[in-house]
Amino acid sequence: MEVLTPDICVIGAGSGGLSVAAAAAGFGVPVVLIEKGRMGGDCLNYGCVPSKALLAAARHAVEPKHVTPFGLTLPRAEIDFAKVNAHVHGVIAAIAPNDSRERFTGLGVHVIEGAARFTDAATVRVGDKFEIKARRFVIATGSSPAVPPIPGLADTPYLTNETIFELKRCPDHLVIIGAGPIGLELAQAHRRLGARVTVLEAATPLAKDDPECAAIVLEQLAREGIVIRSGVKATRVGHGDGRIRVAIEGPQGEETVEGSNLLIAAGRRANVDGLDLEKAGIKYGPRGIVVGGGLKTTNRRTYAIGDVAGGLQFTHAANYHAGIVIRNALFRLPAKARDDVVPWVTFTDPELAHVGLTEAQARERSKTIRVLRWPYHENDRAQAERQTHGHIKVIAAKNGRILGATIVGAHAGELITPWTLALSQGLNIRAMTDIVVPYPTLSEIGKRAAISYFLPSLTNPRVRRLINFLRRFG
Repeated sequence: MEVLTPDICVIGAGSGGLSVAAAAAGFGVPVVLIEKGRMGGDCLNYGCVPSKALLAAARHAVEPKHVTPFGLTLPRAEIDFAKVNAHVHGVIAAIAPNDSRERFTGLGVHVIEGAARFTDAATVRVGDKFEIKARRFVIATGSSPAVPPIPGLADTPYLTNETIFELKRCPDHLVIIGAGPIGLELAQAHRRLGARVTVLEAATPLAKDDPECAAIVLEQLAREGIVIRSGVKATRVGHGDGRIRVAIEGPQGEETVEGSNLLIAAGRRANVDGLDLEKAGIKYGPRGIVVGGGLKTTNRRTYAIGDVAGGLQFTHAANYHAGIVIRNALFRLPAKARDDVVPWVTFTDPELAHVGLTEAQARERSKTIRVLRWPYHENDRAQAERQTHGHIKVIAAKNGRILGATIVGAHAGELITPWTLALSQGLNIRAMTDIVVPYPTLSEIGKRAAISYFLPSLTNPRVRRLINFLRRFG
């Protein structure tokens, strides 16, 4: 057995693990990277990349319906689902070299294919070939689809985000269990590509988002013919005659929903199986590995980042965690991760983006917050593009400190970035009014919301008296 003694051993070659490995190697630090599956992890192969490629195809499929207001008429789109699938995998293939073994080997990273397991607090083994004794370990094994214990499910063919992108034919009727971002993105994509879609949710759809803004997304999905049943529990699953059947209980009693395909999108579970974390003294629970603010586990040598750390499950959160670990492990800086500066986006149409506190969360902390809104239909570029559906909602403290922002509408995922910067830097709302934005752009929506914070000043008697006093001086 070969014994390796790198400075850093990274377990998992998803977004977070690759970021740590590339950064450490860039600083000249010896790095071992272990991956038992595909390089690039869930995001490249089963998550962000294929889903956005599918959504892009779906968006183009409905373009003929949206051009009439511009004085245009286009023929109805003819959808070849096999070619849509080829497009999705073509996008994956185009990005894959960035995450490949060859690239990281070229960066100086020792890449090992295989399953890692701890043998003690300072040692990891990969099969019977390698034993790694590193100065620091970084667990970045990600997460997998959580499969609920529904009777009959184990005996019924079902899809997850890891298998749905292999379909060569569009489902006739896709039944989805779970109305979070993954479920609703895939619901809209398949509906636009020709499937009937029914979504079953035990709780509230898009439960983590501001309900006022989430409602706008849900209304649009309903307009497109997607049936969303909230407050229903799947009690049994079965199949036969080429159909799947889901028995549900809800406000209307017991009934059965029938479809051609079943997608499970009921959350994620941390990938900790087989790591033998107990032997390394690393605690973990149902949500994932227990970490402190600096992402260090209960083993002082080991960090956990990304989905496996039990917090926000986003690719960009894993990348952010990677930076925290590099600062801590290489430079001994007391860096800590902050969930409140990590944005998230649901890439439906309209998009739904958020960062910081929601209105409800802010009101739990203070009764004196300010809620600022500005609608898309008051924006000239939105009018020109006929994208007037949606608004921005900004939460600010009484003194103007920015607490959170939610945007629902076209390009919300792009427009949330300045608010993320404002939160991370502790900026006051006045800083957002000082930004000079190009005209006409959707960016003006955010600035107009910020300006609205000061509208009460227009009728403030003291302000008016000051202006009248200054007018005396010519």
